[in-house]
Amino acid sequence: MINYTHVMKARTHGADAGTRTDDAPLTGYGPDTSAMASTDMASLDDVPEPEDFCIAPEGAAPEVGPDQVDEFIEAWRLERPDLDLGTLGALGCFARMKWLTKNLAAMAEQVMRRHGLNAGEFDVLAALRRSGPRCTLIPSQLSALLMMSRAGMTNRLDRLEAAGLVERALDPADRRSFRVRLTDKGRAVIDAAVTEHAQLVNRLDAVLSPDQRASLDEALRALLRAFP
Repeated sequence: MINYTHVMKARTHGADAGTRTDDAPLTGYGPDTSAMASTDMASLDDVPEPEDFCIAPEGAAPEVGPDQVDEFIEAWRLERPDLDLGTLGALGCFARMKWLTKNLAAMAEQVMRRHGLNAGEFDVLAALRRSGPRCTLIPSQLSALLMMSRAGMTNRLDRLEAAGLVERALDPADRRSFRVRLTDKGRAVIDAAVTEHAQLVNRLDAVLSPDQRASLDEALRALLRAFP
């Protein structure tokens, strides 16, 4: 199952550079105590984002004829005939990967909104749900799994606990720490959200043959292993 926050936009801040900070809730479970609300963090939102190396259209591609990526590649071919055709073809593949990822992220966000969650809250509930029959972890484990700061995790847990989706109790093995577990309500919410998203993914996957799916998976693995 997709870790949604990893395909959504993430920012870093403060002493925990390299880890993700908390993201603003979508459903208003309570006051947002996140560092994202700070003046310093707000100033980052005013900084324009860098231009992407290739376009990422929205929605479905046309069933017949060229799509936006074809037009993008053709424009570069005309203006830069010195560029290798193979390289331009690869650029088209990467642009379509971005297009697909953008659509998947939009689908995921819609599912989460329908179940009263944002991406960060979903990730916490999903991590607890797949952790085993007790659906219980300690905050440091959650922080490590989701690659985020302890402060950001505390903010998420505060909101989820206020919404009745998780509960915290002292760890009998270490009275300085807490255990976080899904409530019955939290389990029902995350199960419903995961089931709905799985149905959407299955609908998309149905357009691929088993051989196409296997080839796509193998190609993506090879590309990911090419990064330093």
